[in-house]
Amino acid sequence: MNRTLAIIGAIVLIGGVILSNSYFIVDQTKQTLVLRFGEPVREILQPGLQFKIPFIEETVFYERRALDVDPPRQQVILSDQKRLDVDSYARYTITDPLEFFRSVRTEREAASRLSNIINSSLRRVLGNQTLLQVLSDGRVSIMSQIKEIVNESATRYGLEIIEVRIRRADYPDATRENVYNRMISEREREAAQFRAEGSEQAQKIRADADKQRTIVIAEAQKQAETLRGEGDGQAIKIYADAFGQDPDFFAFYRSMQAYRTAMSEGDTTLVLNPDSDFFRFFNSMDGAPAAD
Repeated sequence: MNRTLAIIGAIVLIGGVILSNSYFIVDQTKQTLVLRFGEPVREILQPGLQFKIPFIEETVFYERRALDVDPPRQQVILSDQKRLDVDSYARYTITDPLEFFRSVRTEREAASRLSNIINSSLRRVLGNQTLLQVLSDGRVSIMSQIKEIVNESATRYGLEIIEVRIRRADYPDATRENVYNRMISEREREAAQFRAEGSEQAQKIRADADKQRTIVIAEAQKQAETLRGEGDGQAIKIYADAFGQDPDFFAFYRSMQAYRTAMSEGDTTLVLNPDSDFFRFFNSMDGAPAAD
């Protein structure tokens, strides 16, 4: 009895193992190849429950979704001899799992081959472009060209390139340092030019200001001399008119002014003849000379 149960148990176990190896489930994100003794015999693209010959056939699953590939950063020489360190990436799908299995087998190998193809295509296309074209709106057209070239090579691996993009494009460190130094030199040259032009303008402004100052002063002096002359003329005329109206009073007034001016200082000493005309009003109120 126990032996019979053991046999039945063994049969059930073997049957379970055989049954578990007789079917497989294809997820909607996967596509499958069925291999018989290592060789593909059929491909399954639809999701669902599928069957195979146990222990003879095996399955290989591949992604239906888009996969990423990140090629190593590389240096590219543009047509204007500018050097750029280009960091790119691409996305692809496995469109023919059978061809993919025969040519590269694994996604890792596919990424390696695509990296070489992408970098080669980048050098080929960017080598015919200038830096201005790479940095302008023409970049979209450039990436389309690269995508087409990569797709031509990727088709034989059962792949389709969805997009190729340049993540970053920078000057190499040495070139960046040279550009930075050149920018500094250019700015210093412009600053020196601006300072020279400013100094020249300042000299012109100062010269013009000095000229205007000289002209204004000369005009002012001329006008002052003219006014002074006119004033002196008017003063002489007034004095003459006054002298003409009362010559005796005018003579007396002028003599009094002369006495005040000459004798205003206490230590003034005059050595004159008492009969001098200067003292005539000391001798007589009318200024007549003293009688002999």
